Amino acid sequence: MTSQRTRLRMIERLREQGIRDEAVLAAMAEIPRHIFVDEALAHRAYEDIALPIGFAQTISNPYVVARMLELARGGGTLGKVLEIGTGCGYQAAVLSRLAKEVFSLERISQLLMRARVTLRELRVQNVRLRHADGSHGLRESAPFDAIVMAAAAPQVPQPLLDQLAPGGRLVLPVGGRTQHLTLVERGEQGLVHSVLETVRFVPLLPGAPA
Repeated sequence: MTSQRTRLRMIERLREQGIRDEAVLAAMAEIPRHIFVDEALAHRAYEDIALPIGFAQTISNPYVVARMLELARGGGTLGKVLEIGTGCGYQAAVLSRLAKEVFSLERISQLLMRARVTLRELRVQNVRLRHADGSHGLRESAPFDAIVMAAAAPQVPQPLLDQLAPGGRLVLPVGGRTQHLTLVERGEQGLVHSVLETVRFVPLLPGAPA
């Protein structure tokens, strides 16, 4: 259930679900999702479900990962990307194949340490992990071509908008009990917000890293 064949079946399902960005699909075909979850759950890693990773956090289902990264790319190329919520490190690993440089922030130190080990096993060298409160972004490394947030905020955090490069794209879930995937694009006329499909994410927890 963790073979390359199983992974390719996941990719075909993503195509059937409407994912069209071949770069995203190729990256997800390359990254072994099962090594980012507990061994007892590895046989379910390629199903289209979210899985627990400890500390009341989850790894998003493959469709949501693919959808967010497809929106972040917007059919273009990515230089510098910021990820809010490293979690187990899976999305950061996929981003490493799509961007020149990835900064990923996680406030739960145990998750960050585990992600660091897994990314090292995969020899991922262009992802920089930080133990930080993601709601503030990473001002010293801004601006970013894309920002992807894997936790839901009641509204779009202003620091993330401030750190978006011209032409940049911010993808995040917004809301409380009801959440919508939201795309913010910084164009010549300013910021354009697009509210997309309903999603379900763990809440963004501001404050000092744990």
